Amino acid sequence: MNDYPQTEPRPRHTHGGHGWMMIACCIPMLLIAVALVAAGVVSTGFVFGAVLCTVMMMLMMRAMAGPGGHHRDQPGR
Repeated sequence: MNDYPQTEPRPRHTHGGHGWMMIACCIPMLLIAVALVAAGVVSTGFVFGAVLCTVMMMLMMRAMAGPGGHHRDQPGR
């Protein structure tokens, strides 16, 4: 705990676009996986791994949001 009084309230950060940014980052990985399978470089299991990675990212982001869609490090918000 610091000795300085907090004169301004903490700014509220909205993370509404963060989920869409993460999806946009996963799309190139999925496209590359599909292209590699189509070229015959890797097996179809590679696409399964890419999809599984995307689903795990979605579940992790949902779990980190906590109840009510708020981040766990911001109690009461």
